[in-house]
Amino acid sequence: MSTWQRYILFQIPGWIITGLIIISLWNWRYLPGWIAVLGFIGWVFKDLLMYPLLRLAYENVKPGSQALVGARGVAQDRLNPRGYVRVRGELWNAIANPIDQVIIPGTEVEIVSAEGMQVIVTTPKQRGN
Repeated sequence: MSTWQRYILFQIPGWIITGLIIISLWNWRYLPGWIAVLGFIGWVFKDLLMYPLLRLAYENVKPGSQALVGARGVAQDRLNPRGYVRVRGELWNAIANPIDQVIIPGTEVEIVSAEGMQVIVTTPKQRGN
């Protein structure tokens, strides 16, 4: 399902509630018919105008550690082959790839894959080879 379709689907309940409230106000003679129609059209138009601002909230994003694949971080301690890296301000349990590679603290690393709460990292120069 596209982001646009997902956004519209989430707006439909609000449109239904708004329509019911406006119909009730019109039925009880609190609103003239033309104001009720303009109010409903304005409400839907407002939601359509908000889409560019809210689009990111409706996009499919990779869950948890999968979102880190491709990101760069810094080794916090010696990875031989396991250790910790700091990525985007968070500390992650990491494994060096290839497994026989030793990464010293302070070395820039790149996340190549993720499994649960653990990331697989390599040095960017190693990745280029």
